[in-house]
Amino acid sequence: MDSSLTTVGLPVALGIIMLGLGLGLTVADFRRVVNYPRAALIALGCQVLLLPALCFGLVVALDLRPELAVGMMLLAASPGGTTANLYSHLFGGHVALNVTLTAVNSVLAVVTLPVIVNLSAAHFLAGSGSIGLQFDKVLQVFAIVLLPVAAGMALRARFPGLADRLARPVKILSVVVLIAVIAGTVLKERDNIADYVVAVGIAVLVFNVASLTIGYVAPRSAGVGRRESIAVGMEIGIHNSTLAIAIAVSPALLNSTEMAIPAAVYGIVMFFTAAAFGFLVTRRASPADPAAGPGETSVDTIRS
Repeated sequence: MDSSLTTVGLPVALGIIMLGLGLGLTVADFRRVVNYPRAALIALGCQVLLLPALCFGLVVALDLRPELAVGMMLLAASPGGTTANLYSHLFGGHVALNVTLTAVNSVLAVVTLPVIVNLSAAHFLAGSGSIGLQFDKVLQVFAIVLLPVAAGMALRARFPGLADRLARPVKILSVVVLIAVIAGTVLKERDNIADYVVAVGIAVLVFNVASLTIGYVAPRSAGVGRRESIAVGMEIGIHNSTLAIAIAVSPALLNSTEMAIPAAVYGIVMFFTAAAFGFLVTRRASPADPAAGPGETSVDTIRS
């Protein structure tokens, strides 16, 4: 899959997507984490520690092929994104908290994602000659992920009106890019796609459902409110599959379409599982659960 599309087009497209994420963030989103310390700590603990451990146990138990196993771990290490914010808004979650967690997770992923991928490659691909993400490739992940987010935040701070006008076209472009990347990955592996889907379908489904469930049950068990728990569930249950696919297929990074298969399958499955999860937690809502205040509603609507 080494072509101008992947060597130039894909990193540029992903940069645009991350720029769009930055357009919806402000410095206040990072500061807001102190307003929800319990929910934020639980969410970040699940994202950084629990989900990779869960995914590792799952791929070992299912005995996935090494490249697919690394692809699953890459998916687990990828942070949430704007899709999590949208689903949280649709099902009554605290979207301001989603935005905050997305901001913090995007920064942490620059460090945690290469570490998890390298450890996974060393374990599952030992002796295959794979070297995972070396230091120069980690710098490329930094450039692809963090710099466009920072540029988007700077644009919002300097020209908020322009940032608002650009937000919707960039979101539409994000969906188009996701579809195009998934289609390209499927086309490249069309001879093996049926075997891959069979191989990773169960793993992707179980991991997605487990992530959503843990993300909701863990904070609720710790006394966190329902709206905040829905936000956490969506944030750690809906991973940025576009980022995972881009890192997997980019010739400058992992250069493996096979490693992109789990994220490609996940990018389709999660739309249905997240919707089912949202309906389930909404139906189970207690009448005693507090509704959103006027200020919270306006922030959620704007940021969704």
